[in-house]
Amino acid sequence: MYWVCGCCGALRPRYKRLVDNIFPEDPEDGLVKANMEKLTFYALSAPEKLDRIGAYLSERLSRDVARHRYGYVCIAMEALDQLLMACHCQSINLFVESFLKMVRKLLESDKPNLQILGTNSFVKFANIEEDTPSYHRSYDFFVSRFSEMCHSSFEDPDIRTKIRMAGIKGLQGVVRKTVNDELQANIWDPQHMDKIVPSLLFNLQSGERTESRSPSPLQASEKEKESPVELTERCFRELLGRAAYGNIKNAVTPVLMHLDNHCLWEGKTFAVRCFKIIMYSIQSQHSHLVIQQLLGHLDANSKNSATVRAGIVEVLLEAAAIAASGSVGPTVLEVFNTLLRQLRLSVDYELTGSYDGSTNIGTKIIKAHEERQLQEAVIRTIGSFANTLPTYQRSEVMLFIMGKIPVPGLHPVLPATGSGPDGTRMIQVMLLKSLVQVTGFQTTNMLTALPSSFLEPLLSFSLTEDPEVRLLVLQILLSLIDRHDNRPKFANISSISDISMLKLKVDKCSRQDNLFMKKHGQQLYRHIYLGCKEQSSGRQHYETLFTLLGLLSVELANEEVVVDLIRLALALQDLALTTDEALPVYNRCAVHAVAAAYLNLICQLTTVPAFCQHIHEVIEVRQKESPHLLPEDVFVDNPKLPSSLEKVEGGVLFLQSKITEVLGGSGYNTERLATPYVPQYTDEDRLSKRKSIGETISLQVEVESRNSPEKEERTPAEEITFETLKNAIVDSVGMEEQERERRRQVVEKFQKAPFEEIAAHCGARATMLQSKLNQIFEITIRPPPSPSGTISSGYGQTQSRSVPIYEMKFPDLCVY
Repeated sequence: MYWVCGCCGALRPRYKRLVDNIFPEDPEDGLVKANMEKLTFYALSAPEKLDRIGAYLSERLSRDVARHRYGYVCIAMEALDQLLMACHCQSINLFVESFLKMVRKLLESDKPNLQILGTNSFVKFANIEEDTPSYHRSYDFFVSRFSEMCHSSFEDPDIRTKIRMAGIKGLQGVVRKTVNDELQANIWDPQHMDKIVPSLLFNLQSGERTESRSPSPLQASEKEKESPVELTERCFRELLGRAAYGNIKNAVTPVLMHLDNHCLWEGKTFAVRCFKIIMYSIQSQHSHLVIQQLLGHLDANSKNSATVRAGIVEVLLEAAAIAASGSVGPTVLEVFNTLLRQLRLSVDYELTGSYDGSTNIGTKIIKAHEERQLQEAVIRTIGSFANTLPTYQRSEVMLFIMGKIPVPGLHPVLPATGSGPDGTRMIQVMLLKSLVQVTGFQTTNMLTALPSSFLEPLLSFSLTEDPEVRLLVLQILLSLIDRHDNRPKFANISSISDISMLKLKVDKCSRQDNLFMKKHGQQLYRHIYLGCKEQSSGRQHYETLFTLLGLLSVELANEEVVVDLIRLALALQDLALTTDEALPVYNRCAVHAVAAAYLNLICQLTTVPAFCQHIHEVIEVRQKESPHLLPEDVFVDNPKLPSSLEKVEGGVLFLQSKITEVLGGSGYNTERLATPYVPQYTDEDRLSKRKSIGETISLQVEVESRNSPEKEERTPAEEITFETLKNAIVDSVGMEEQERERRRQVVEKFQKAPFEEIAAHCGARATMLQSKLNQIFEITIRPPPSPSGTISSGYGQTQSRSVPIYEMKFPDLCVY
């Protein structure tokens, strides 16, 4: 009976007859559309038959593939596609199993046309949204097979391109099908990402070498739209755009590994392009995760070649610029800590010539110029990160970097390395350059922009012997003080007769600015004066010092500050006249020129006619008799200077008495103007240049002797007036600094001195204290003469005997 049913067509199941009828006798005729409509209607009417239809189609397709009847294979896949598109019901799962089995059969074939046919069917299936989930479906084979197709090495380039594009489309389909289905295998697992991402990057890289990209997708030709590189980039962006918070790491790690394995960091362009795609494709709130992975990868490659590290840093630079709209994450200081650590390592590598602890030192040759390029890249990246931060976080970063700068002899923060003093100096320069990048922002409150914890250590570096360090400190100060973009207008020092040509922006000094200058003004004046006094200062230093004076005048000046700045300018003139400092001729001429240019500026800002007249008269005399005392003849490429400056007197000098007279008539403080400015030398200034322990000890002895009570007792009493109290308030900042420095020295002494010395010192102080206490008690406790009378001394003199109160005997009438 079964044999009869199998041979008699009328007795075969209806679904088989409907399936057979869609196949024509000649495969060239294609699918029989009328019969296909009957099969589709039957499948919709009896959805429980879908699994049997799929199984039968699968059986026929396998037989046709084995017999190389590829025309019928195409017809079968077309029928499957139409059934998939038409049938969305609960029974489609079993039909899909048969469909995927047929797609797998085509992908396993060695015929490119069958592979492409199977891929196209899979992509159509991937675009279908199923109503019911599938618990047992697996796409592992498809991920592996499509990734393999992406790396196709077929001989014919056209066919190779088609196979690769089919693989890319297949991966895109797998992602679409699985990324939002929690019941499917997690496509973000490393086992899948390690296949998908390198396959995409391989095509992105190979397409970059062979095809030019269109400037705009709207203007691209049809051929370029279908090129592998365009398709790959679109697929890569779609993959990253679907990544959630927990999946970013798994998507980026294969990118890092691919760039490592193929040495693609050194070229920079491809690595930068990859991470631009990543940063623009992921959600903006996830940007910091990518940056953190790059930082970790930079640490992992800290002993790799400088070109590799520089490539990673360049990628970081681009990523930070793109992440500006979002955030660099909660670990802001960790970002800067990693970059500063890489900066220190690069300096050590450059100076020592080896990677510490690396097993293949002999095979790696460190090139100094490559390390320099890396250092510059790190500094630029620090600035790029800083530009993404709000003002309050920039202040924290400034303090953080300042704490990393090593101070020889005081508190070397960085661990000792084999680079020695040269390494310390280079690290100082690099970190100060980083600070220059961070400080490029405008703030309304100078007290928050330049807090004491930042300003004091910064100014201590302005007194070091290294001219480059001093110049960087001045540039940092200028960046923070300049809030109205006046800095470029002071770039060229000149004694012009009308400063309105400079178009300076001058605002009224706020209350916070007044407080800042009252607190830190004397420090700034002192460091300007001492900076002009340095023999190693050059043209750039003096130009920067003049700019600082000018910015103080237009940004932070009130009447009291103007008086102090005029006194400072006259003190600079006296400094250039004295021969005690042994300043070279150029430095003395430069100081004269700075003082002249600044007095010319401040006299026009104060708008006192008599003051302006005196300054202009002196400048005119100098132009005729001593042009080498003006900035136009000093701050040029080849200045013409005299061999000595012995006869600088008379009309070429600005007179303090004359300036005091003319400004006093306009309401300025004549007494303060008549007082010559003398910089307050503090222990900080000397500590900044100390070289040995001996200098430190002698300094401590000097400080102790200077603060001893005996010296204070010898000072004569002075008359207290209103001016005295006013000056005491102004100078209170300097006294606070001296007291703070004295306390620091005491702490340092107790930290570093031997225990025996500390014990002896404390014992001596305790004995002295006890003797003083005994004297005080003797004075305060001694009672009046005792009623018991007097006692005679051995020399015939009477002496009152001191009797405690509790031993006294009083008359009865006196006792209550």
